[in-house]
Amino acid sequence: MDRIIRCITSDGAVMAAAIDSSDLVDTAQRIHGTSAVGTAALGRLLTASSVMGAMLKVNGATVTLRINGGGPLGTVTAIADSRGYCRGYVEHPEVDLPLRPDGKLDVRGAIGTDGRLAVIRDMGSGEPYTGQVEIVSGEIAEDITSYYAVSEQIPTVCALGVLVGREDHRVMLAGGLLIQVLPGADDAAISKLEQNVSTLEPVTTMLAKGMTIEEICRTALAGFEMEILDEYKVGYACDCSRERVVRAISTLPMQEILSLADEKTGYAEAKCQYCGKVYRLSREELQKIAEAARK
Repeated sequence: MDRIIRCITSDGAVMAAAIDSSDLVDTAQRIHGTSAVGTAALGRLLTASSVMGAMLKVNGATVTLRINGGGPLGTVTAIADSRGYCRGYVEHPEVDLPLRPDGKLDVRGAIGTDGRLAVIRDMGSGEPYTGQVEIVSGEIAEDITSYYAVSEQIPTVCALGVLVGREDHRVMLAGGLLIQVLPGADDAAISKLEQNVSTLEPVTTMLAKGMTIEEICRTALAGFEMEILDEYKVGYACDCSRERVVRAISTLPMQEILSLADEKTGYAEAKCQYCGKVYRLSREELQKIAEAARK
């Protein structure tokens, strides 16, 4: 099971959150059959959403991350709840691209840079808050950093990584690190943090070395006294249900509901875009839904 921890320095100057998301990203890859670059893009966004969701601190709250830079992957979406459990999908999961000259996956080329990253926070009461920023790199981590700087005015460092096998494209490692400077941090603390960040290795490199997420946070916060605030077990989870499908169908015009059934089988099928589960509804069930909607 994957984990997130949140830490704070004893002087209250810096907060850091680290996640090992290897299992949840592997689950997403198996569900969606993503290409190598699709896995990297979706995995990074899922990892970021999980950390950001766990920061909400309100039961039932959710955060949705949606990015589309005009690249061949189309829209990539990730949704997480306040426990850090997340789900997501890629509009065109089959799209693949040649490796970059440095041998790395071309996430930037797959996402594109002509578009926006949207962050939607739904606290369960009132209208959801939506913040949007222009994509700055298409690599996702830098775009998350830009979102916090522009929309929330919080100095942030975000690092995300997904290591995919070259032959089978299966997820080997995935993780992330989010560091934020808190109000009241003095110049000495900021300078110390900047120096630490400048020498940090990629998250997947640290995980490959066997470092725990606690050790990753301690490395990022070297020179500070660090306290672990909380820890969460997280994973890939979908909240779809037959009831949700029925409610969605009920919003359609009556004749459209009745036309959903296949003429040969007599059934309508609805497939969840997040987990791939298929729900079958008979012609009789559709008739009842249509009649209830009409009333």
